[in-house]
Amino acid sequence: MEQPLVTIVTPSYNQAPFLEWTLRSVLAQDYPHLEYIVVDGGSTDGSVDILRKYEKRLAWWVSEPDRGQADALQKGFRRARGQILGWVNSDDMLAPGALAQVVEVFRRQPQVGLVAGEAFFIDSVGRPFRHYRPEAHSLEDLMAFRILCQPAVFFRREVYEAAGGMDPSYHYLLDHHLWIRMALHARLHTENRLWAFARFHAAAKNFAQGEGFAREAKRLLTWMAADPRLAPFFQRHRRRILAAGYRFMGRYLLDAGKSGEALQAYLKAWWHHPREAAQEAHRTLFAVLHLLGLGFLGGWYLGWKRGHLPPEARRRGWYNVHRLYAFAL
Repeated sequence: MEQPLVTIVTPSYNQAPFLEWTLRSVLAQDYPHLEYIVVDGGSTDGSVDILRKYEKRLAWWVSEPDRGQADALQKGFRRARGQILGWVNSDDMLAPGALAQVVEVFRRQPQVGLVAGEAFFIDSVGRPFRHYRPEAHSLEDLMAFRILCQPAVFFRREVYEAAGGMDPSYHYLLDHHLWIRMALHARLHTENRLWAFARFHAAAKNFAQGEGFAREAKRLLTWMAADPRLAPFFQRHRRRILAAGYRFMGRYLLDAGKSGEALQAYLKAWWHHPREAAQEAHRTLFAVLHLLGLGFLGGWYLGWKRGHLPPEARRRGWYNVHRLYAFAL
């Protein structure tokens, strides 16, 4: 574990406006033992031309139809030789120095199976608008829908394999499902260090396919209640976990414009566990405002928040993270 091989996989499909920034952020890492794999789903938007530009720096890449993100990741991880694994979607980016720090954490803590760091949420042009800090520190937190920022999560190969790898039947919460299964086999550790930039834009699944996230959150609740490894804890904390699940559903239904369904989900969260629901009291209000025809007020508030650079980004002078990699390669 002194200098293990790290494999990063990028699943990609028609993300040409962002793909090159992703490639640069990974290939510019200062950690020498890196294997980088890109699995493209048959893009038709110029992504393949970008991949050909960088192919000499890639361990392997392919562009062919697949069955979605989990299928692409399965394909990439089967090719992976690294002891430490992670993935960066083709609209996200790694932060400078992230991989060297990740390896150091794994070297220092051999009992840890997966690690999660901090991230900046960025917009389509690379401007940070939120500083994310890990919300989950244990299996129990993951079961209560404390979400990790996926590009800032890394894991040992043996833990990934013990958990059964990707489940191709999940298309939206494939990462959270995997984290829970991994946490059954090894300890989760979080670090207060910035490891990734997660991009939010109009075409991102988070915004464009919110109903899918809500459906899979409900599916996760059913799975956790039935799985014999998780069911005892689920039953002991049933009301809190259900409230967390409904709160999560409400967030994505609201983003999908389903304000009535979102409000129903939030009300169920309040009924099951008010303290859990109160974490998103403002979004419950947004759902009500949408139903009253005043949704623009919630939009104005979110726009106002996005217009402010996070203090940590300002301290670092990171007004646009694209600039970190403009001349990297």
